[in-house]
This record gives sequence, structure tokens and C-alpha cells, in this order.
Amino acid sequence: MKKTIVLALALSMALAVVGCAKTGEPAATAASEAVSTTAETAQEESTPAAAVEETTTAAETETTTTDGADAAAGVMTYEEYMAADLDSQVVIETYVQAKQSWWEDKATVYSQDKDGAYFLYNMACSEEDYERLVPGTKIRVTGYKAEWSGEIELMDATFEFVEGDEFIADALDVTDMLGTDGLIDHQNQFVTFKGMTVEAAGQDADGNDVAYLYNWDGSGTEGDDLYFNVSLNGETYTFTVESYLCDKTTDVYKAVQSLEIGQTVDMEGFLYWYEGVNPHITSLTVVK
Repeated sequence: MKKTIVLALALSMALAVVGCAKTGEPAATAASEAVSTTAETAQEESTPAAAVEETTTAAETETTTTDGADAAAGVMTYEEYMAADLDSQVVIETYVQAKQSWWEDKATVYSQDKDGAYFLYNMACSEEDYERLVPGTKIRVTGYKAEWSGEIELMDATFEFVEGDEFIADALDVTDMLGTDGLIDHQNQFVTFKGMTVEAAGQDADGNDVAYLYNWDGSGTEGDDLYFNVSLNGETYTFTVESYLCDKTTDVYKAVQSLEIGQTVDMEGFLYWYEGVNPHITSLTVVK
């Protein structure tokens, strides 16, 4: 009905233009333009509102996709991250390897990719998201590069989950790198040490040598960090079982509590750094 009325009006306008054309424009041309304009109006009026909404939605979706691509474009390689200045903002993509702790919506996480490793300290994280940070999970992290007593870490960070592949790092044998300048290049990576000898970590209240201490100075009790000494080629190193990472119920905590001076052990853990190499051990096996 609407289209019939519009066409009728168009015809009337055309006839009026023919009868009254007193300008230099040919009457036929004026009539044609009048019909065309009216037809366009009819088409606009008959276009469903849903079609307009679909077009708008498609444009909005395209913008969102572009924004995501722009964010990913700023991600650094491990080499670029290590070359960045301290206190500068950094953006990385990495894979969760282990979780150390969560409290007050902050998480501390060991992560790694095929090129290197990252220690994510007190990263903003809800308790629900912390449960989702299982080993192998890929995340994009934005924060600030920092250093604490030699340990390079990423602080004041936020993160988002990234869909796609997973990655679990194999333990890199760095036994022969102990005491070399090259060891620090593998900071925070998942590593292994083999054939090391247990040394005295200190003395008990009676002055007897002991294989481990609760806290670095022996001031702690069961449930605190465990510190123990191991040697290789005449050099002694202090290793740690970090109680937030591996608490007193874990196999590695119990294994260190059972150590005897002189035993030979193989170990796995994360190459943490504190005033020198101070690995956080997650697995220990007595080999003899």
C-alpha cells in the first residue's frame, strides 16, 4: 500500500514538472530525477531495521578483532625482554610451569617459553583465575621489569589467558654450568642438577652438623623454607625448598628432611637467583 501511494505521488510530481517547466532544464530530465528521488525514499523506508543493526554489529566486530591484533603486536621476545631497561613496561607471552602462591588477589608464578623463563611476582589474579593457571597454560602478561638481589622478575603485572597451544619445559641439565658466568643466562628456567654431594648446612643446638636448616639461619621450624648445601668439584652451593611452592606435605620437603651428609643426589627445580644461584628445588632423589 505504501509503495502504491509513493508511486502515485511520483507520477503526479512528474506531470507537474512537465506542465510547469519554465527553467532551462528539460522537463523530461526534471521528471526523471523526481521519480528517482522518490523511489530511493521508498527503498529506504522499506529496508528492515534488522538489516541496519546487522551492518552496525559487523562493523563493531571488525573493530574488536583489530584491537586484539594490535595488542598482540606489542608482545616482546625473550631477548627483547632481557634487553629492556629495569623499571620499564614489558609485555610477554609465556606458559605457566608452576604456581608458588596466591593471596589477596595476587599470584606468584614460574613461567617459561622455548627461549627463556620469567618469574611473575605478585601478579594481579583472582582466586578463580589462579585455579585456571595450570602448567602449560599460555598467558599474555603486562607489567614492569625489576631486579631484586640479582633475580630478574616481572612485577605489578596483569595478565590475560591466550587460546592456543600449550608448553611444558623439559628440565635442562645445568650441572656443568655451576660456577660459570653462563649459568645466569638460564635464570628461572626449569633445570636439573646431577651427582651432587650433600654437605653440612649448619649445626644443631648441640653443635652437631646437620644436613638442612629451617630458614637460612636455622631460626625456623617445620613448615618454613628448607636450606641445604650440596657440592660439586670442590665448590659448595646453597639450594632451597621454597615452602610456598613445595610445603611440608610434599615429597621433596620430606626427602630433604631425610638427607644425610655425604649422600649423592640428583635434583630438579627452578633456577632462582638470590645473591647468586639459589635454586628452588621441586624434586630430589638420593642416588647413593
